[in-house]
Amino acid sequence: MTKIEQRLSDILDKWNLLDHPFYRAWSEGTLPDDHLKLYASEYASFIGMVAKGWEACGDNEIAEIEVEHYDLWKDFAKSLGNADVNTSIDEVNTLVANCDKEYRSYPTALGALYAFERQQPATAQSKLAGLKTHYNHINADETYFEVHVDDEEEPAILLKNMEALSFEEQDKAVQACENIAENLYYALTGIMNRADAMAEA
Repeated sequence: MTKIEQRLSDILDKWNLLDHPFYRAWSEGTLPDDHLKLYASEYASFIGMVAKGWEACGDNEIAEIEVEHYDLWKDFAKSLGNADVNTSIDEVNTLVANCDKEYRSYPTALGALYAFERQQPATAQSKLAGLKTHYNHINADETYFEVHVDDEEEPAILLKNMEALSFEEQDKAVQACENIAENLYYALTGIMNRADAMAEA
């Protein structure tokens, strides 16, 4: 493992999305259906930013694929009853705004995208298993998660490009990774808190 890979790995261990109570509850089948519905709608704004990140990294081919993946996410949201997707939660808005900021330079775009793409195969596997095991009754469109369970190629591309950066640029990429990894974690917290408040109202 290269030095930068180790630094990035340490960050993602610290902000591991699978350790978040939201994803743990999803995996265990204890997450209420309304929480999933809110998540599908709110998280869409972030998923829609992924293509922009790949454009900033100079990979228009993957960016085009990510536009299609955004459509798959919207299909997931629609299958849960969300005709429209939008963001109204502060933590999700912060995530989207910080992604927009980090995508403005090549090194930080690499690090910011890595925070998500490196975790996505594992989170997709966990969420897909949770849907199949515990949430068959909601008839969710699972296609988005199915196409990402084995997607190891994209994080490998990002890592290779970061390893080719100067030491100064690598530091910027690592900082961006930590920024977005933390934002991703707290976006889930914001969604969970809003869903809990709505359930109690």
